Amino acid sequence: MRVLITGVAGFIGSHLAARLCRNGHEVWGTYLGEAPSLDGVELIEFDILDRQAVDGAVSRARPDAVVHLAGLSHVGRSWADPAAYFQVNVLGAEHVLQAAGDRRVIVASSAEVYGVVEEREQPISEGRMPAPASPYALSKAALERVALPAGAVVVRSFNTIGPGQAAEFALPTFARQLAAIRSGLQEPVLKVGNLDARRDFIAVSDAVAGYETLLDSGTPGEIYNIGRGEALSIETALHRLIVVSGVRARIEVDPKRFRPTDIPLLQADSSKLRALGWQPQASVEDALNELWLSVAA
Repeated sequence: MRVLITGVAGFIGSHLAARLCRNGHEVWGTYLGEAPSLDGVELIEFDILDRQAVDGAVSRARPDAVVHLAGLSHVGRSWADPAAYFQVNVLGAEHVLQAAGDRRVIVASSAEVYGVVEEREQPISEGRMPAPASPYALSKAALERVALPAGAVVVRSFNTIGPGQAAEFALPTFARQLAAIRSGLQEPVLKVGNLDARRDFIAVSDAVAGYETLLDSGTPGEIYNIGRGEALSIETALHRLIVVSGVRARIEVDPKRFRPTDIPLLQADSSKLRALGWQPQASVEDALNELWLSVAA
C-alpha cells in the first residue's frame, strides 16, 4: 500500500513511517520546516494551510491511503493561541480531506475531547459525547465533525509515550531533567506541574501498530480509541521513570507548570480496536525505559 503521512516528522509520524516501511509499504510524508531524516520515506514540504500545496502533495504522492497527523498538539499552549489551533487543526484537516477525495483517510484526534468524565463512568468508550475542556480539545472535536461525515477513520489516542516525543510534554520533560541532573548540568531538583492527574499511558510502538491495523481494517466514518485500558497518576509514572533512570532528585512543584484546567482521569475502552486484532504488547515500564534510553544516550 502507498501511504501518505502528513506530519511525518512528528512523534507519531516518524514511528508510524518506520513501522510501515518495515512492513513493506511505500511511504510518503509531509513536513514543514527542516526536513527530517527518515530512511525509505519520500518527503514533501508543505504548509497545511495552503490548499494548493496540499492538493499538489496528494497529486504527487498518489497514495492509496492518507494518515493525517499534522497539527498543533500541546494542550497547555492552546490557551495562549486558540485561533491558531482552530486554523491548523480544523482548516488543515479540511484541506487534507478534500485533497484525499475517496481515498481511505485516518485522522488523529485525541482522548482530550472526552473532557471531564466521572470515575464511575470510566473506562471511556467511543460512544460517549465529547465535552472538550480546552481550546486544543475543542479544535479536535471540531475536526471530528468535519472528518466523520467525509468517511474518515478517527483515532482518539490516549497518552502516548516513547522515544522522540517533544520535550514540552510531561514525561519527556521529566526525563530530560533527570538526564541533566545525572550530567551535573542541573541541581538535583525535579520541577513538576500537576502530578495528580491520571492517564492511560501507551507505548508509541503499540499506538502506531493501532494505526496500521486501522489502515487495513478500520471502518470509514467510525471512531477508535487507542489506549491500554489502565490509568496511572503522573506521579506514579514519574516515580517509575526515576527508578528506571537511577537518578536521585528532589521533586518540587512549580505552579507555572500547571494548566488552566487539567482533566483528572482519562482511561480508554479500546475493545473496538481490539476486536480488529490489535493488542498492546509493551508495558508502561517498557515505554519509560525506551524514553529514558533515548534521552540519556
